[in-house]
Amino acid sequence: MTKHEIAEVLEEIGVLLELQGENPFKTRAYQNGARALEAMEADEFSARMIAGTLGELKGFGEALVDKIGKLHATGRLEFYDKLRAQIPDGVIALLDVPGLGPKKIKALRDQLGVESPEALAEACRAGRVAELAGFGDKTQTKILEGLANREAYGKRHRWWDARAVAEPIVHALRLLAGVHRAEAAGSLRRNLETVGDLDFIVAADATAAESITGWFCAQPDVKEVTARGETKASVRFASGLQADLRIVPEAQFAFALHHFTGSKDHNVAMRQRALARGLSLSEWGLVPEAGEGTAKEKAERGESVVLADEAELFARLELEFIPPELREGLGEIEIAEAARAHGVALPRLVELADLRGAFHNHTTESDGKNSLVEMAQAAEGLGWQYLGIADHSKSSVQARGLDEERLAAQVATIRAFNASGRCRTRLLTGVESDILPDGRLDYSDEAFASLGLDYVVASVHSAFTQSEDEMTRRIVRAIEHPRTTMLGHATGRILLRREGYKVDLARVIDAAIAQRVIIELNAHPSRLDLDWRLWRRAAERGLMCAINPDAHDTAGLRNVEAGVRVARKGWLQAVNVLNTRDLVGVLRWFTARQ
Repeated sequence: MTKHEIAEVLEEIGVLLELQGENPFKTRAYQNGARALEAMEADEFSARMIAGTLGELKGFGEALVDKIGKLHATGRLEFYDKLRAQIPDGVIALLDVPGLGPKKIKALRDQLGVESPEALAEACRAGRVAELAGFGDKTQTKILEGLANREAYGKRHRWWDARAVAEPIVHALRLLAGVHRAEAAGSLRRNLETVGDLDFIVAADATAAESITGWFCAQPDVKEVTARGETKASVRFASGLQADLRIVPEAQFAFALHHFTGSKDHNVAMRQRALARGLSLSEWGLVPEAGEGTAKEKAERGESVVLADEAELFARLELEFIPPELREGLGEIEIAEAARAHGVALPRLVELADLRGAFHNHTTESDGKNSLVEMAQAAEGLGWQYLGIADHSKSSVQARGLDEERLAAQVATIRAFNASGRCRTRLLTGVESDILPDGRLDYSDEAFASLGLDYVVASVHSAFTQSEDEMTRRIVRAIEHPRTTMLGHATGRILLRREGYKVDLARVIDAAIAQRVIIELNAHPSRLDLDWRLWRRAAERGLMCAINPDAHDTAGLRNVEAGVRVARKGWLQAVNVLNTRDLVGVLRWFTARQ
């Protein structure tokens, strides 16, 4: 295991021990050990593991060093396995309920016997949770809301997680005998932020169909085969994600791929367009509307238009090709029609290769898991020209936010690192400043002036329950602060777990455009905030976007891929995204804003 993986295990051990009511000193030992590992340079960790000197550091007792050594060498720890086996899965699931931590969960177990979300919901509805010391009516109401969200969201999955399941399957399908083409369709292909299920479309020889469905149903992570026929199969993975496989003749592939990619509104509009031309469009093909038989029967009789791919389908209906992410029935067909009429393509949407860096990133100075140097090296590996460091400000105590003295020291460190020439990627000095409940930023004007930061990300991290008017005035005031460069995660939403706070985004966007303040598209797979549905109109009015990974470790820098995919859904082009500019262009924008 790597040091970060070991740190995660230690952190989880601390949580499990808290759930069991273990001595606080013991739980803190694991949590402190996890934080110490995260703060340690990778080279130092490797050197100490080889030399056996980890125990020389403060906080690393003999028992902890022994456990770290076993995890590092084997990736397994019997102590952890036994501890995890003692905690019911239902109790672990309670950790996903907003507002519940290990201490409260232990109280619920000890006093009410609650060991699952279902039992907790029953206890709340009976009013028994409110009667417990440290809970009350307000907490009980919040718990019920959190449980309701958990149930509502339980049927959907983050795009990032669904993609991780789908990609290896598509790759393997393409290698099977008899397979000509294979793609994932549905909301995953449209880059929707959450995915209900997976659809796989395969063009294959009829003689290979049975072996292909057999392979699909036998995947190691399949928990249940819900249906299986000659050319179709449906399974449920251990994560709860449903998946359907459809095998079609190669001549039908483009039609099936388009149909099962959707969306419903897009497909309806496309069918209407076909009908206006005397044609019937379906998953089976593009056939004459007149004549006997169903669309399937007509296609089987060879009456369908022959197409090589989806681009030819759109051309046949007098449209420019519409990328899958734009197929939401939100005017894309009208735009594609106008483009075709004028002999031009649709706007070139932003691509991952267009990005030259990012601004919202954290290090071990606050709640990140990698050091400044490690983050810089990872950015260099991605070929980025620049990387902005924006650790949390002092009000984010839970994230070890930086006070003025620590931030000034970090700025000096960054400048020295840049001057050293150790890395081709230029580090930019920033901070993620809390927007306080009244709209002030977390540092005084004098502090900002003395720090000389390149930029400031202003974000809400507290007082989420303010009214819509209060929250809107709060954020607008922060936007109007002369030091604010960009607004971070504009609604504070956590996909599938927490709705965003109430805020009038129209007023926020107006203020950002007026003040030349960037609104980020937070690319963390759990946020993807600001929502893609708002970007097209906002960008047309001049709002600048920054696709930021909100990275808390080196791997998190790759979150920008999710952000780019969502930006494309919002019709964003490279010109609309600040971090497609080179270093000179970025610094020019920052200077002009200040």
